Amino acid sequence: MRRTASCVITTALTAGITTSILLIPAGFASAASDPGGKAVGIAADSIAATCKNHGKNYVVRKYYRGPKFYTLRCGTKTWGWKHIKARHGWNTSMDKKISAAIWSGEPNGRGGFSTYTNSCPKIEKFRTIIGTPAGKNDLLTAYKVDQTRAAAAAKC
Repeated sequence: MRRTASCVITTALTAGITTSILLIPAGFASAASDPGGKAVGIAADSIAATCKNHGKNYVVRKYYRGPKFYTLRCGTKTWGWKHIKARHGWNTSMDKKISAAIWSGEPNGRGGFSTYTNSCPKIEKFRTIIGTPAGKNDLLTAYKVDQTRAAAAAKC
């Protein structure tokens, strides 16, 4: 029985993908964002269930800035995912804003990255702060910046 080249390639690719999927730890596949910076949304219920079964240092999400990444851990009421969910809310939009701020935002002087309006004066819209008791590259918090206070502070 003779196999065509395309059949051999298809078989090899399928085997490689299957092997890759099997090597990803359970629960981790949904926690990683793509290296292109595009946010891959995670439902709050999914992270809540994960954090219920793991400790505060468990990584539930990675955000990339070029080849470097920053982690979001389950955390506590004062830092990490539990803090963000309780104080600022968690949904797909929050996840995407964090990803955008880290991927393409500007350093904000708080160890994190922020996004700004494209206006003069530019106004900070969203802020992340990096650095937790668990690690210097961990997300402490992320939140929408109060526009009225920010607008009064800067002039062109």
